[in-house]
Amino acid sequence: MVNSSPPPPGSHLRHTPRALPSRADPSETLASARTTAERLSLISRHLDQRLPLPELNTPFSTERNSQVPDDIEYKPLDRSPTPPSSDPPATSHHRQSSSPAVKMSAQAPHPTLLIPGPIEFDDAVLQSMGHYAESHVAPGFVKTFGETLTMVRKLFQSTNPSAQPFVVSGSGTLGWDFVAANLVEKDEDALVLHTGYFADSFASCLETYGANATQLKAPIGERPSFEQIEQALKEKSYKVITITHVDTSTGVLSDIKRVAEIVRRVSPDTLVVVDGVCSVGCEEIAFDEWDLDVVLTASQKAIGCPPGLSILMVSGRAIETFKARKTPPSSYYSSMANWLPIMQNYENLKPSYFATPPTQLVHALHTTLSQITARPMQERFDLHTAASNRVKAAIAGLGLTQLASKPENQAHAMTAIWLPEGLAAPDVLPGILKRGVIFAGGLHKEVATKYIRFGHMGVSITDPARTDITKAIAALQEAITEAKQAKGL
Repeated sequence: MVNSSPPPPGSHLRHTPRALPSRADPSETLASARTTAERLSLISRHLDQRLPLPELNTPFSTERNSQVPDDIEYKPLDRSPTPPSSDPPATSHHRQSSSPAVKMSAQAPHPTLLIPGPIEFDDAVLQSMGHYAESHVAPGFVKTFGETLTMVRKLFQSTNPSAQPFVVSGSGTLGWDFVAANLVEKDEDALVLHTGYFADSFASCLETYGANATQLKAPIGERPSFEQIEQALKEKSYKVITITHVDTSTGVLSDIKRVAEIVRRVSPDTLVVVDGVCSVGCEEIAFDEWDLDVVLTASQKAIGCPPGLSILMVSGRAIETFKARKTPPSSYYSSMANWLPIMQNYENLKPSYFATPPTQLVHALHTTLSQITARPMQERFDLHTAASNRVKAAIAGLGLTQLASKPENQAHAMTAIWLPEGLAAPDVLPGILKRGVIFAGGLHKEVATKYIRFGHMGVSITDPARTDITKAIAALQEAITEAKQAKGL
């Protein structure tokens, strides 16, 4: 009998599948299912290493092209409701204590995320994302956004009224566009201090907007010397100098205080721009005291908010530089002309509009900043330093070394770890994941498969009830031992 039903809507747009035999071979079906399962991965199931994908300048290019697949079977969480039980509730994966005084996590069980961002989130931050719908110009939200901007000042330890915080929908990368579109004009010079992958990207962004970007490069794990920086500033007049405070591709920490001192002495008109995406909230930054001009960051790292917010602190000097431009800003969405009055109005509790802010994310940022600024910032920096010392001592105890070999070059919220000879990231990461922890693979394109990255920041450090770091160190040790045995090393 012929089926005369009309084709479903849109079916003419679909690709015609290859004809299948009427009865599939059971062994072929099982093999196909197994292959599909192996391609799913909690770390990178969207990066299939068997596809002929082109070379891309992305953080995952080298991981994706690794010769050894690191895929493991992906088992989605069963979120079906469970019947009421009289038994005590089970603790979360990171709340092992049997004490009834310990607050249990409301989050679904999941591997502990210890990469250099995004990071684990506090329950209260995630719960604030569930705020009811509201207008972005309603009095309640205007108050929340205004308070958030005021707390951003505290985060950067700034009280200078001429400086202005910005919170805009976008990733940390949007901060580069703000700098390139507003503070540098076509054919002006920018000096980019290179400590890893993100300096290359910042330089590329500057060049996209017509600037001439000169990179002062250092070997992997190092940073340009102060003498090199001073000499470069004496040789040419630069509109801006950019410093990646912590480059997450290498774990290198830059001394922005010292760099700013050199700039003010040698080239006082040069704007000091800091990429603080992986440093704000965990490394010391004194915006006013150090005489910085821009610090840009993102919501999802040490600040502890879900991704989606680009956050900047901009000095009065930088704002005046923008106002003195000879040409209009080279971006519409990133134009300071559009955003400056919006931020000023919100901070003064006046409703304003240029582009709709992500109201739920702003509530989440308000919650996490309330937690952060409730305590002295120095206390938070000290907690991250102590955790970093513990992680780095444990790594040394395992006979492992860091990309940043000198202590003064080592970040306090992440560690980039060289793997033992004969092992690559895909040999180790699945073993760490199997033990309930997620680390990141290498990011520097020259050595990406030879190291892994351990993020230790935010609530995983500041919440004394969590055992994330203890668990992670144990998982690392066991995974490396297991990988060595599998390789016969």
